[in-house]
Amino acid sequence: MEASLALVAAALYAAGIFLLLRRSLVKIVLGLSLLGHAANLLILGAGRIGQAAAPIVPPGAQGLEPPFADPVPQALILTAIVIGFGVQAFAIVLLRQVHARTGTDDLDELDTTER
Repeated sequence: MEASLALVAAALYAAGIFLLLRRSLVKIVLGLSLLGHAANLLILGAGRIGQAAAPIVPPGAQGLEPPFADPVPQALILTAIVIGFGVQAFAIVLLRQVHARTGTDDLDELDTTER
């Protein structure tokens, strides 16, 4: 399971970097999105997925009884999803404004347009 997550994360990283190297701003925003998803999968894979109980201390116990799931990777991924959504929304608004003002989303054409 962890090997398949690593392969999927590697494929998402590769596709995200490929899209970041394109000239279109839309492809750059999509590349940022793919990189965020790849990072989430990397954190999930590093959290050692397995069959474990929820990390809740039973009544009368002194602590958690193994095996229990580590809640930190899940909390990190949830936080990363929310932050990634905010960044993507901001990038889409910027992309829309750039296109409205210049009429293009090509980075080479943006450099030569009149200001």
